[in-house]
Amino acid sequence: MRRTILRKLTLIALCALIAALAIPVLAADICPNTGQGCSTVAAGPDNELTAQENAAGWQLLFDGATLNGWGCTDANSSAWIVENGAMFYTHKGGGYEYTEKTFGNFEFKTDFMVPKGTNSGIFFRWAELGDPVQTGFEMQVLDSAGKTEMDKHDCGALYDAKAPKENAMKPAMEWNTVAITCLNSWVTITLNGKRVVGVDLNNWTTAHMNPDGTPNKYNAALKDWARSGHIGFQAHGGKVWFKNVKVREL
Repeated sequence: MRRTILRKLTLIALCALIAALAIPVLAADICPNTGQGCSTVAAGPDNELTAQENAAGWQLLFDGATLNGWGCTDANSSAWIVENGAMFYTHKGGGYEYTEKTFGNFEFKTDFMVPKGTNSGIFFRWAELGDPVQTGFEMQVLDSAGKTEMDKHDCGALYDAKAPKENAMKPAMEWNTVAITCLNSWVTITLNGKRVVGVDLNNWTTAHMNPDGTPNKYNAALKDWARSGHIGFQAHGGKVWFKNVKVREL
C-alpha cells in the first residue's frame, strides 16, 4: 500500500515537472495578442538577404542605397529617390519604376508604406514598358485599412480582376509586407501573412470580363497575357515607400 502511494506521488510530481517545462516552450511559439504561431527566425537587416534566403536562391532587387537595376518610364523624372533605406516616390513628377530584368515564374516580396488616402500599385509580368495597364498585372496598393466590404480595387486585389478575400492592410504610415507568387497560370497574393488572392488566370477567357461576370478594363483576356515581364512600382498621385524588395525565380 505504501509503495503504491509513493509511486502515485512520484508520478504526479513528474507530470507537474513536465507541465512546468512545457508551458514556456508553448508560450514562446505563440505571438502576443494574436494567438498565432510566431517564427523563431529573427528578421535580418533591411535590404539584405538572410543566410536562408541566399541558400534558397533569392535575389535582392533593391540595395537600400541606389536605384541600380531599375529604370523609370519617364527618363527625365527625378520623382523616385532613395530615402532612409527605402525606394521613395516623392510625388514630384511621374514615371513608373521597373526592374531592368524580367521574370516569369517567381516568388516576389517587398515591404511598402503609404500615407492616408494614397493609391499606388505593384506591377508584375509587365510586358510592354509603354503600356503597364494593358500589359502588366497589378496588385493594388491603397490606404484601405478599416474597410469591411472589399472590392477589386482595394489593397491586395489583383486590380480590377479579383478582390482580396479580407482586409489585411495596416493603417496609413505603417509598413506592410506582401508576397506575390506566379507559377504558370497561377497567381497568389499574401498580404501581411494572409492569403488574400489565389487565382488561375486561365479562367479569364474573355476581354473586359471576369469569371464572375463583372466587367474589367482589360482589352485582352488575362489568360492570353504574357507570362513573363518586368516588376514595377506605380506613380499614382501619392507618396509611397518600398524596401526589402526581393525575388526568387521558380
